[in-house]
Amino acid sequence: MTMNITRRELGVLGGAGLAASPAMAQIQAANVPTPQWRLEPGATLRMLRPVRFVQPDEDVFRANCARFTAATGVQVRVDFVGWEDITQQTAVTANTGAGPDVILGFNEAPHIYVDKLVELTDVATYLGAKYGGWKRLAERYGKRAGGNNWIGLPMGSSGGPLVWRKSAVNEAGFQSVPEDHAGFLRLCQALRRINKPAGFALGNAVGDGNGFASWLVWSFGGYLVNEDGSPGINSRETIAALNYLRELYATFIPGTLAWGDISNNRAYASNELFLTQNGVSLYFALKNDPATLPIANDTEHTLMPKGLASTAPNAGLTLNAMLFRHSRFPNASKALLAFLMETPQYDPWLQANLGYWAHPLNAFGASATWMGDPKVAIFRDTMDSEFWNGYRGPLTEGSAAAAADYVLVQMCASVASGQATPEAAAREAERRAARFFRRR
Repeated sequence: MTMNITRRELGVLGGAGLAASPAMAQIQAANVPTPQWRLEPGATLRMLRPVRFVQPDEDVFRANCARFTAATGVQVRVDFVGWEDITQQTAVTANTGAGPDVILGFNEAPHIYVDKLVELTDVATYLGAKYGGWKRLAERYGKRAGGNNWIGLPMGSSGGPLVWRKSAVNEAGFQSVPEDHAGFLRLCQALRRINKPAGFALGNAVGDGNGFASWLVWSFGGYLVNEDGSPGINSRETIAALNYLRELYATFIPGTLAWGDISNNRAYASNELFLTQNGVSLYFALKNDPATLPIANDTEHTLMPKGLASTAPNAGLTLNAMLFRHSRFPNASKALLAFLMETPQYDPWLQANLGYWAHPLNAFGASATWMGDPKVAIFRDTMDSEFWNGYRGPLTEGSAAAAADYVLVQMCASVASGQATPEAAAREAERRAARFFRRR
């Protein structure tokens, strides 16, 4: 027995369990025929994805998969694993040719395992046509380098803007955070003078450390990888960024050289830190604790300073779905992925994540997620970014490997700590990057 998942089934399922809210109705969807994926007889699916950010993330995600089962009869098992484990388990799945049908990995993961994956061009083309097109970062991470074939399906991205205390910035003599390097340095120096310092991770922090180091280099016009795929980090732009860091680091709260991803959260919540870089998670943790609600009320978000870039440099951490060739049920997998991105499923999930994951499809800019708390609205455009992990080179396994090896982070830390000059640090970063990147 074979099954077709039809538009009627999708529509019926979309109204089950969670009624369409007025906010969902505002999301514009074009009248595009739903692809007729013929579901394989007896199909059952297993999906692996990173652990939830907040409990409603998991609750809504599981409910959406259950609704897919109710409409199609296809059982879906979803396993949630730690963020530090998802990369390793993806590698095991790819190398053994066994395991989950679908994995939600991060960023460039599909580009690492492209030969082990089923193309998702039909799914992406359908969703893009229906929901106003894909955002820039989604196309970068979803499409095969140099082509238009989709090898991944981005489902959301977490941004990392500035998080700062308005009262402290005002006391330092500023109404807002400057977008230029000189003004930003003056602000951080003024915050240090009033004993309300800034601080950014310079330890091996997966998100915060890589995010700050990338911003620093990109904002001066530098980059880790040339367009031809060779190392490009040893440049005058990088050296200028590192010279700037020496002055900026002098304004930081002590201890940032050893910071992990949670360190700035703790310092900020303890009234020890007054300007840093983080996702929306810090703000909501503060907002949902009566003891720290006053800090949340005094907190603002702005994009990281543009510096010499045309837009604020930030490459969101992106959830990217992959369908593996070893799956016995590729059509059912495609139908599930498309279903999860349809408005009745995707918008409640987007709202459940409180802005932590920003949408990859333009139509969801109308989601109520972005219409409530104005301090969250800045995260809406995360996937419009012109920057990506491994900028400006093609997405390859090297991009992920260099980030995992903290090439940029340790280059910055060596200069901040005084262990290396900017010139020596840039040369060492180039040497290390050469292990991961080669001219194409």
